[in-house]
Amino acid sequence: MVGEIKQWLRFRHAGTTGFGTLTPSGISVHEGEMFGRNAATGRTLALSGVELLAPCAPSKIVALWNNFHALAAKLNQPEPPEPLYLLKATTTITTPGAVIRRPSYYDGKTTYEGELGIVIGGTCARVSPDEADSFIFGYTCVNDITANDILSSDPTFPQWARAKGIDDYGPFGPVIATGLDPSKLTVRTILNGAERQNYPISDMIFSAQQLVSRISHDMTLLPGDLIAVGTSVGVGVMKEEVNTVTVAIDGIGELTNEFRL
Repeated sequence: MVGEIKQWLRFRHAGTTGFGTLTPSGISVHEGEMFGRNAATGRTLALSGVELLAPCAPSKIVALWNNFHALAAKLNQPEPPEPLYLLKATTTITTPGAVIRRPSYYDGKTTYEGELGIVIGGTCARVSPDEADSFIFGYTCVNDITANDILSSDPTFPQWARAKGIDDYGPFGPVIATGLDPSKLTVRTILNGAERQNYPISDMIFSAQQLVSRISHDMTLLPGDLIAVGTSVGVGVMKEEVNTVTVAIDGIGELTNEFRL
């Protein structure tokens, strides 16, 4: 719901995993459950003194294809009558700032895809678009990394799950922001210091609320589940031996990871 913006995160400190909100003075530590009853403990930790984790642990990651008018037009693809999506393995999750390596068996092209992520806050099944906001906890930054040559290597079967399911190929975070209107957000992706993507979420074919509604009619969405809403123009190949990729969304923050060939 739109309102006061809070930035929730998870961290590891002194061998213990915790969660809280980001404040100007550091992390306000909370107790309870991020997606349930919780309260601030009064304790504050310095951001520099913790290890940031992915901000939640989804039971599933739903990733959209062809969900932006501009990209559909560029690819000369028809706009779909319903959301097109795949499930991305939860073992693709890695931490903000992690170094991601291309598998030793693969020497093909790998692309970045900067995206907005929807994080579900409550068990959600067969809801209407008007009800969807009640089940959306907040929004995050996603880099939906893809091994493109694997995707098309077999002409009889596009390998979406494998191409996008390689270990560590799904970083997201560093926070989940609540209180934002997603339709007013802009996604930027910076590769090795150069901006490669800059597109408005308002260009989505299916809005955040429509996506949650339609997907919830196929499968029950659980607290912490992540929906990557798809990407737009500007997707590109990471060509350097060491590539620094930042997905930036104002109000949410910046997700930065290093990808090594």
